[in-house]
Amino acid sequence: MRVPSNLKPGQAEFNMTPMIDVVFLLIIFFLVSSHLAKQEAQMPLPLPTAQSGQEIIDDQQPRVVVNIEVDGSLILAGRRVPADQLTERLSAERQRSGDSIELRIRCDRQTPYANVKPVMLAATEAGIWSIAFSVIRPEDAR
Repeated sequence: MRVPSNLKPGQAEFNMTPMIDVVFLLIIFFLVSSHLAKQEAQMPLPLPTAQSGQEIIDDQQPRVVVNIEVDGSLILAGRRVPADQLTERLSAERQRSGDSIELRIRCDRQTPYANVKPVMLAATEAGIWSIAFSVIRPEDAR
């Protein structure tokens, strides 16, 4: 291989183009994934009401949202998930995001507790101990 004559011996040069391409692809990936996460939290569900509801304080904490419909169907990451696969999916999210992950349960206000209990059990089996419910204040429900 022929060495360019304008370089001094022992001097190397790096091609930054592939690294810049990778950085741009990562930026695009995170923009798209954050947009999908926001859409999931805004899925139209008539949430239950609660006087003790609190505003989200730490919005930077890693979070996974499970939506539960009246018929008991589960929606995780915008896709329907069978109840028997929920534990492994939550475990994978915990592995990816770390131990400080929070599970946010959003359910229809008509959903019976029998449909919520398996989600909570799957979370504890996956090692997720921080569980919160999405609610609205009674005055906002009108």
